[in-house]
Amino acid sequence: MSLASESAAATAANHITRCAWAGTPLSIAYHDAEWGVPVHDDQILFEFLTLEGAQAGLSWETILKKRESYRDAFVGFDPAKVARFTPARVERLLQNPGIVRNRLKVVSTVQNAKAFRLIQREFGSFDSYIWAFVGGESRVNRRGTLSEVPPRTSESDAMSRDLLRRGFKFVGSTICYAFMQAVGLVNDHTVDCFRYSRLGA
Repeated sequence: MSLASESAAATAANHITRCAWAGTPLSIAYHDAEWGVPVHDDQILFEFLTLEGAQAGLSWETILKKRESYRDAFVGFDPAKVARFTPARVERLLQNPGIVRNRLKVVSTVQNAKAFRLIQREFGSFDSYIWAFVGGESRVNRRGTLSEVPPRTSESDAMSRDLLRRGFKFVGSTICYAFMQAVGLVNDHTVDCFRYSRLGA
């Protein structure tokens, strides 16, 4: 490719319309490749459930910066392994500057892994359980602007209630809705965003 072609390609990329929240290199990369893509892998679902809970009270950018450290700390987000974390291991995690060192959040991740495993045993997979909240298909919304995106919905309310009943922590309705957006249970890209149609509008 010539320098002129490379320059033209870079200019075109910079003029792509995205959701307004994607404004940094890290958030743009996440937005363009992951956010809203339907996920059916239990380990990735556990990752996002953990990260969304960790994000409570913080910015998503902060969590994205710590994501690799989280993957190392929580053994690739393998729920079977995390469920076996001992109190001593939790104490070591609380000394790890690469994650959010909030005791309630770290302890809840271990508890959530145990509850996650129970769902896997009951439903065959967490995927089967969680996608039932949207009837097995991604809900495609038509948001014109970021301000039109609600913080919670009736589906996230139902999900939150049931997860709490099953022993999960840090799964309030707002966290659940952010999780639903992240793993593609809903397509909440704004209609002018280039990812909206690519994800099956």
